[in-house]
Amino acid sequence: MQTTQLESISSSTKINENGRILIPAAMRGQMNLKPGDSVVLTLENGVLRVESYLAIVRKVQEEFKKFRKPGGSVVDDFIAEKREEARREMEDYVA
Repeated sequence: MQTTQLESISSSTKINENGRILIPAAMRGQMNLKPGDSVVLTLENGVLRVESYLAIVRKVQEEFKKFRKPGGSVVDDFIAEKREEARREMEDYVA
C-alpha cells in the first residue's frame, strides 16, 4: 500500500455555545470526510486528535501487514481451516 504525504493545513476556529467545533472544508476534504461520517477523538497530553475510521482501519492494516504470508491470503487460510474442521466433524458424525 503506497501512502502519500498530505499537505499540512493549519486553521483556527472557535468552540460554539454547544461545544461544537467546525472542521474547515479544506481539512474535511483532505481527510475525505462527508456529512454524517463518524470520527474518533483522542485526547493525549492536552492535544485533541481527530481521525476518520478509514484512517484508523488503514493504520491497523499497516500494522498487521508484517503477519501476512507472502502470496497467501488470510481469508483463504481461514476458509480452508474451517472446511477441514467441518470435514473432521462429518467423519466423527458418520463413524
